[in-house]
Amino acid sequence: MKFSVIGAGGWGTTLAIILNEKGHNVILYEYFSDYCKVLNEKRENIKFLKGIKIPENIKIINDLKAAIENSEYILLATPSHVLRKFLKKIKKFNYKQKVFISVVKGIEQKTLMTMSEIIKQELGNVKIVVLSGPSLAPEVARKIPTTVVAASEDLKFAEKVQQMLSTNYFRIYTNNDVKGVELGGSLKNVIAIAAGILDGIKTGDNTKAALITRGLAEIKRLGVKMGAHNDTFYGLSGLGDLVVTCEGKLSRNRTVGEQLGKGKKLKEILKNMEMVAEGVKTAYSAYKLSKKYDIEMPITKEVYEVIYKNKSPLKSIADLMSRTLKSEKEFLIKK
Repeated sequence: MKFSVIGAGGWGTTLAIILNEKGHNVILYEYFSDYCKVLNEKRENIKFLKGIKIPENIKIINDLKAAIENSEYILLATPSHVLRKFLKKIKKFNYKQKVFISVVKGIEQKTLMTMSEIIKQELGNVKIVVLSGPSLAPEVARKIPTTVVAASEDLKFAEKVQQMLSTNYFRIYTNNDVKGVELGGSLKNVIAIAAGILDGIKTGDNTKAALITRGLAEIKRLGVKMGAHNDTFYGLSGLGDLVVTCEGKLSRNRTVGEQLGKGKKLKEILKNMEMVAEGVKTAYSAYKLSKKYDIEMPITKEVYEVIYKNKSPLKSIADLMSRTLKSEKEFLIKK
């Protein structure tokens, strides 16, 4: 099959390599023309995926029109905050018969839309599959066993992606709960920032375990209220992605939190990062969603206040620990 990967970050590059390995024709689109030249010359993504060779038969280009019109499947791997901008450009080309695969994790700040909702709003009734789960790109690129989930409202398209991308080290399951898969993959980044803050402060394993458990409760509480399936949040795109993002040393969001916990300012942290930490923007969106749906999300609220209100992380922890005592089962039964 003919695939175009839009976005040559670490994950986009990794997926392009997997698609090539599976025998598909692959175009990798890079937005910056200068870096596109570097990728072609070095055949290595020196910024985002060091040490991994990009096969010569992957065509790396800076021409978005050619990328869209010369492929049947369009894999979107851009940062969430620029996805809409890319979709507006894609609308100018011949795109209506394409299948779009989104690996973008985030919630738009202005509209509070998920990525598939943005795709539908901009491109209309196109075929969409969402790919998400615990998948740190450098590990997948080194062929370390990884499992993720492909979600689509029409399962036959999720099953097609499952067949076209699965390998002996990259296993894909299917799901029809697109909303739940997207929310799990986005909201976990907020909890991962909190996990990193705990690492920066050096609290301990007890605290991290409590954070992951109660963080999952918040994610599920909001997701179910928004129409997602309860079970999805205990799957790969929920609990699985939450654990790896909170614990993984390669996790960008956890790293941002760790630096915040050590007392560094957010602007300084982000200035020194090549890759995007989606949780920073998602913290704002998640907090606004909790208000919109009247859902209690205390951890999310504290991450929002640390990032956007300059609240002390130590004060946030103290406030969380001094909240009114309640039953653990409350979040399971509350509608």
